[in-house]
Amino acid sequence: MTSAAPSAATGLQPDVLTDAQYHELTQAVLAGIEAQVDRWLQDDVVDIDAARTGGLLELTLPDRSKLIVNTQPPLHELWLAARRGGYHFKCVGGRWLDTREGQEFFALLSACASEQAGRTLTFQAAA
Repeated sequence: MTSAAPSAATGLQPDVLTDAQYHELTQAVLAGIEAQVDRWLQDDVVDIDAARTGGLLELTLPDRSKLIVNTQPPLHELWLAARRGGYHFKCVGGRWLDTREGQEFFALLSACASEQAGRTLTFQAAA
């Protein structure tokens, strides 16, 4: 992966990905989120419903609020919609960083999920 021109908002240089690389990376992110939700359900940590359609993953939390993670193939971005707002992420150095403030995807997803679930929930990138 190489870097593209820096984002005007953050100064970060997104990785240049082929469509195949982008697809592989985003599918791994979505699968990792689903696997974490399954572990929480299995361990009776929190009741989150996960529904995936293609590149869109909708998480419904116990209070019926939603988190939506959506791939954006034409832009090579990953989007997150939560109560606190909407975020766009680009792959930078192998990590998904918010295009406005440079926040890391899994940290922000964890914060939003924790807020909406009323308990600490931590998502991590697959190792």
